[in-house]
Amino acid sequence: MADTAVFRIAGLGKSFGPNEVLRGIALDLRAGEVTVLMGANGAGKSTLVKIMSGIHRADRGVMMLGDAPFLPGSPADAMRAGVVTVHQNIDDGVVGDLDVATNLVLDRLNGPGSGAFFNPRRIRREAAEVAGRMGLDIDLRADVTELSLADRQMVAIARAMAREPKVMILDEPTSSLSSNEASRLFSLIDRLRERGVAILYISHRMSDIRRLAHRIISLRDGRIAGVFDEKPLDYEGAVNAMLGQNLNSGGLASRDADRRVFTATDLCIHRGARPFSLALGTGEVVAITGLVGVGKTKLAETIFGLSAPVFGSMSLDGAPYAPRTPADAIRSGVFLVAKDRARTGIVPDFNIYENMSLPFLPRFSRFGVASRRGERAAARERIADMNVVCQSERDDLATLSGGNQQKVTVARWLTQPSRLLVLDEPFQGVDISARHDIAAKLRESAGSRATLLFLTELDEALETADRILVMSEHTIVGEHLNRDIDIDLLLAEVAGKRLQGAA
Repeated sequence: MADTAVFRIAGLGKSFGPNEVLRGIALDLRAGEVTVLMGANGAGKSTLVKIMSGIHRADRGVMMLGDAPFLPGSPADAMRAGVVTVHQNIDDGVVGDLDVATNLVLDRLNGPGSGAFFNPRRIRREAAEVAGRMGLDIDLRADVTELSLADRQMVAIARAMAREPKVMILDEPTSSLSSNEASRLFSLIDRLRERGVAILYISHRMSDIRRLAHRIISLRDGRIAGVFDEKPLDYEGAVNAMLGQNLNSGGLASRDADRRVFTATDLCIHRGARPFSLALGTGEVVAITGLVGVGKTKLAETIFGLSAPVFGSMSLDGAPYAPRTPADAIRSGVFLVAKDRARTGIVPDFNIYENMSLPFLPRFSRFGVASRRGERAAARERIADMNVVCQSERDDLATLSGGNQQKVTVARWLTQPSRLLVLDEPFQGVDISARHDIAAKLRESAGSRATLLFLTELDEALETADRILVMSEHTIVGEHLNRDIDIDLLLAEVAGKRLQGAA
């Protein structure tokens, strides 16, 4: 079955003004096979996906679905033909004002034979069938806006899979999923493969790629830079082809610090959870890792004044610290790069410099009038520091790739000095090159503050942090200097297990 090409692309090209984004792309997607597409920010991945899903039209080249030309004029055309996409921006795949049940069967309601009347009982019955088939354990009556980021992503994926696709495009689908949810997704993908669905899977998570990939295609500067399909797959070669060079982290020189910038004492963030203490020092980069749902985001929100602890105390530079609002935290020099960029991290209708200066407008204002010159100058400096790919600081943020939007989100909180910079999943949905740029800038700029990262991916913590703390069941269960770490012990702590002799 895997020798049958379901979808073919030949000589595909696309330009936006003078900018040639795709250059002679040729690839095929085979029945029952997972093709992984890797590419750095600006390589053309998003444009290729948008052409395949009917959002953009190619300037040249051909696409074939089976034996027929494929020329979708809209996403609805693509879906009707059997090409279904789950975009990286989760909110593109769900309707927030509707409940879960209606989201799951929305395409059937809009389809032929759906009838003229809205039947809530039928909707819930059909939605329950979809949810059961997809292994989705979510309250069908809940509004999508009430769901966590991971649950919204699972709803978007289940909705897409319910469309009975011939071709499924998944853009960073595990970026917000726990390991259990990701395993469930992989099982669903296996079922799609068994039914002969061709799958294009966009990811830079090596755990995903090793689990799923039959082939890897590396995209660089709008061209196919390498196709890797010989077994065993050459993962390192695929990354190097994507980047155009060998990625050398250069090793991590961890730092000890006088840990008095931020302290938490006997802090409890969830009723019934064991209290814990932690201390962070000047110049130190600390990662807290653990599975999705163990309390990492809750702790980040507590530190930033979005949530109150059950009990316990915090201090900043030796003084009591108990922010009631994010504004209190920002005035104290505590900044947060939020996990859900699309909802709380950016304003898509604003340009780059407006997004960067938004939390600090009083600092760019005089007599109540904002200094646009000052805002733009600060933004240009951060754009250069973070290697943001854009034309200028006046570009609309929505025109940037997801990785470059994330760079802007992080850069915003580096435009002003802070005492504690908290980052919740700062590498979510970005490629390896962008992750390297962000991590390098965080470490380079860390000297005057404490930096706290919340990370699900252990590799990201090992590449970035001086110390790694492990969180399980809303408490800290382990601490490791990033030198000769006992990985088995660390993984056992992440999994909520205790090795014999472990503290």
